[in-house]
Amino acid sequence: MTRAIHLQTEIPGPRSREIVARRDAAMPSGAARLTPIAVASAHGAVVTDVDGNRYLDFAGGIGTLALGHTPTAVVEAVQQQAGQLLHMCAIVASYEPMVALAERLNAIVPGDLPRRTVLMNSGAEAVETAVHICRSFTRRQGIVVFDGAYHGRTNLTLAMTSKFALFKKGYGPFAPEVYRFPFPNTYRRPAELTEEAWVDWHIEQLDHGFTAIVDPGHVAAVFIEPVLGEGGFHPAPARWLRRLRELCDQHGMLLVVDEVQCGMGRTGKLWAIEHAGVVPDLLLTAKSLAAGMPLSAVVGRAEVMQAPHPGGLGGTYAGNPLACVAALQAIAQISEPAFLQRSARLGERLRGRLLAIQARHPSFVGDVRGLGSMLAIELVRDPVRKEPWVEATQAVNAETLQRGLITIRAGLHSNCVRFLPPLDLPDEQFAEAMTVLDHSIDAVAARLRPA
Repeated sequence: MTRAIHLQTEIPGPRSREIVARRDAAMPSGAARLTPIAVASAHGAVVTDVDGNRYLDFAGGIGTLALGHTPTAVVEAVQQQAGQLLHMCAIVASYEPMVALAERLNAIVPGDLPRRTVLMNSGAEAVETAVHICRSFTRRQGIVVFDGAYHGRTNLTLAMTSKFALFKKGYGPFAPEVYRFPFPNTYRRPAELTEEAWVDWHIEQLDHGFTAIVDPGHVAAVFIEPVLGEGGFHPAPARWLRRLRELCDQHGMLLVVDEVQCGMGRTGKLWAIEHAGVVPDLLLTAKSLAAGMPLSAVVGRAEVMQAPHPGGLGGTYAGNPLACVAALQAIAQISEPAFLQRSARLGERLRGRLLAIQARHPSFVGDVRGLGSMLAIELVRDPVRKEPWVEATQAVNAETLQRGLITIRAGLHSNCVRFLPPLDLPDEQFAEAMTVLDHSIDAVAARLRPA
């Protein structure tokens, strides 16, 4: 078997160090980088740096590469489109790829009501656009979000985002009328409560919150990630999601699911919310939607989407034709039943390997969680007190890179290692990556916590 990983210099190599040094001199340190390598090319899960070293990529563009790097059909579609129409601006005129994509998205989101789609550039733009739509439709101002949420980096979406120190420090004041409720993090529940009892308590807290935190008659929309992304890959319990849906129906609030990271086949279904059997009013998608091209979408009930006045939505690059043809190709592949089945199987195999690592290091790997192929491990100093071990997480990510596997952090405390491989990852590359991960965690555990 030909190994995908091939390391021929120290990591980082001399050319990577040169380019990264230029980056550090030309760009602000606030635009952080998680690895010290500079990339020349990539295909599938294999990334080649400027020194000729090859890695397997389990960071996946932070959820952008469900199809891996440079998927052939997407590349060919973009190349063909580039020779015909690079940009028009949807405000000026219409073009086939944009209209076809909107039609396709309307057809594949959960539920059978008439839908409309507006295209934007990024996940944060989709979230902010959804807020505008919901406020316009309901004539209310309040927005409900949850502990652990990540919704973007604009002023409004930062107000909605939970993790303060990394994303929000020094940037206030933030947009008003955002109300935060507790999220049922089953890992960090009180020791005396079962998971079911903890979810029951959070269901009760929803009713309490709509009395003590904000009146539901003031709320335009409730925003929820079916699986928290930056918050640490916590799946939202299905019973709790269904109660959210009931409360939204009861009080005229709109339910908006943010599937920017967890959607597009990542959880074994096209949309993560499908696992709970809940139909949202609006669904937000980006990242893997266009296989790496900058594109996002808000897809929702037609009557809701029609609420803003003409000219109230849009952007110069929103629905760019190159991004739209990429998305059409990506959806065609990801929505195939066989592809989704492979994604689900990959998630099962990955979970099995992560649980085996936890079994070897129960005092180090506190939790294995996620949904489908969107999985993470949480590293702790003590499995009882569950004290986050950030230094161990940094050490694991550094060790995997030295051995040829790209992994990155996640979690409110930045003490989780997240795994976002291509959903069609070849079996031999999966086995190679898992061997590296096994050895890396064994090495870090031995170094930081000797027997």
